[in-house]
Amino acid sequence: MPTLIVFRTTHGFTEKAVQLLMTGMKDDTTVVNLLGDQNPDLSEFDRVIIGGSIHMGGIQKEIRHFCSVNLQALLQKKVGLFLCCMFEGDIERKQFEDAFPSELRAHAVATGFFGGEISFEKMNVMEKLIVKKVAKIDRNVTRLKTASILDFAKQMAG
Repeated sequence: MPTLIVFRTTHGFTEKAVQLLMTGMKDDTTVVNLLGDQNPDLSEFDRVIIGGSIHMGGIQKEIRHFCSVNLQALLQKKVGLFLCCMFEGDIERKQFEDAFPSELRAHAVATGFFGGEISFEKMNVMEKLIVKKVAKIDRNVTRLKTASILDFAKQMAG
């Protein structure tokens, strides 16, 4: 079954997670970063995996737009949704709910939380100030949830 992974990354962490996800996929997988290709043809794929990261309080607008424009087609596919973020628990779940339409969340066969990263050298001054104030983090932090990513790949492959 051909699989499409559609993602958007702001500072590169989601792309790292997608690279790891691809190692767990066992078939023909195409990866599209929505920054460069806004309208991939879904007709070629049986499965579609969609993911992005929480940046400045929400998922990237390209992910929201992709889900909205392609909702009816996506509801005819095997869909997986993932989120990269620094929070866990209730906050992480709320961010996930806000990131993806309810119909798509209900339809998804796999959902995943892949962790997050704070990388100060990749941020502008405003981003650094906000992260320090809101997240109360003042150093680089990486939380790649390898087991979650590989489990998600197994769910999508099944």
